[in-house]
Parts: sequence; structure tokens; C-alpha cells
Amino acid sequence: MASCALTGHRALRKDFSAEELEKRLEELIENGTDTFYCGMAVGFDLVCAQIILRLREKYAVKLIACIPYPGQSAKFSAAWRKIYDECVARADQKVTVSPEYSGFCMSARNQYMVNRADYVYAYLYDAKGGTANTVRYAQEKGKRVLRYGQPILPCQMNFL
Repeated sequence: MASCALTGHRALRKDFSAEELEKRLEELIENGTDTFYCGMAVGFDLVCAQIILRLREKYAVKLIACIPYPGQSAKFSAAWRKIYDECVARADQKVTVSPEYSGFCMSARNQYMVNRADYVYAYLYDAKGGTANTVRYAQEKGKRVLRYGQPILPCQMNFL
């Protein structure tokens, strides 16, 4: 079985589709992925967490909530905080990477996920920011990076 780190932007563009994302995540599961590392940020991360938890009803998959520091959701809107709290409560494992907020805790969380995953699935549309840095880090580490919005080719599905 394989593990996947999920990373993506907080802002979801008009061309983003949760239904399309669910299809892609289900494809990954059906082709051997059983563990998902999720950074639990607003936007792509939390949408992924919700989908993985829904797919867990059908498949034997695990969601690992990778929390950069305690209080991550303190500045989230009430709606996102509710989703965050529900997803963290239902996650199979919770890992808090840093004991407190720092300028590096988000990067530390992202590196934690990449270092443990076999590959990365990314929602990336901007060459700047945390998602782009995570993708670059994954590439430096020799990890395969699959991107939302691009077809997943059969040759990419051989994770083991």
C-alpha cells in the first residue's frame, strides 16, 4: 500500500471541483493508496480531509491530521473551524509538528508530510507560497508529484 501527502492552496478557484477531486482521490485509493497525510489548512486541505473521511466509509483508508501547531484553527472563519474540528476529531491519527507557532512551523508540517509519504497530490496554480514550496521540496526529495487538474496516467499509479 502507498501513502500520499495532500497539499494545496487555501483559495479554491472557480475551476476547482470537489466532485472531480473526490474522483481523483478514489482513483488513488483504488490503485493502492491507503494513508493520507493532510495539513488541515483552510481550502484544499480541509476539502480533501472531508472527502477522505467520506471515502473511509467505503475503503480501508487512514487520514492523518498533520497540525502545524496547537491553535491552528483559531483564526479560521466559524464555518471552516467547524469543518476543521470535525475532521480532526474523526482523523485516525493527529500529529502536532511544533509546540507553538513560529515562522517555520507550516514548512515543518509540510516537510513532515512529504518525508513520510510515498508521493504528493497537489492543488497548485501559483509558483509562490507554501504549496509551491512543498512541491519543490517533494521534488528535491525524489517524490512523485501528481497535480489536481492533470490526468493521472496509469504509469503514475504504480506507487509501490
